[in-house]
Amino acid sequence: MDHKMSRSPWVIHYDGSSCNGCDIEVLASLTPLFDAERFGVVNTGNPKHADIFLVTGSVNAQNLPVVRQIYNQMLEPKCVVACGICACSGGVFRDAYNVIGGVDRAIPVDVYAPGCAIRPETVIDAIVEACGILDQKEAVMRAGGDPLTVGGAATWDGGVELGEDGFVAAAEAGDAPAAGDAPAGTPAASVAAKEAE
Repeated sequence: MDHKMSRSPWVIHYDGSSCNGCDIEVLASLTPLFDAERFGVVNTGNPKHADIFLVTGSVNAQNLPVVRQIYNQMLEPKCVVACGICACSGGVFRDAYNVIGGVDRAIPVDVYAPGCAIRPETVIDAIVEACGILDQKEAVMRAGGDPLTVGGAATWDGGVELGEDGFVAAAEAGDAPAAGDAPAGTPAASVAAKEAE
């Protein structure tokens, strides 16, 4: 780690609609074998205590409000990590009738960590990357600025809204990215580059 935080990063994990493969790998990253706690990472179940929102799985109409509620309950500065290809872009479930897409269709994402299933080492790298973004957001806040100008929130397109019927309005031609394209919104940071090395 080439930076240090004044406190340990607290992480809250939420699993959207997925096969639970990434969910298991996130939990594996917290075991003694990978020991994410060596970086001071603390797992919490309370959004008000969390600094990093780690999301696995894609977003659908049923969990979209839950993802937004957790995000809105977190205090600034906060950072969102999309873990696994389903969280990044919808993954293999992307074309399912009930899948809206990746997490960035609901909330701004700061770090994209693709994989199917994601490796525990990549989860740890993503958390370390998120810590750096948290430091940047905290510095902006201390200077009197808006932390939403740093990271994924700065380029976020606003996501999707559900209609009164609970469904997303039909996408217009060109809205959905082609297979293999980057998820909606420009990622502020990507662990994918580290995996390619």
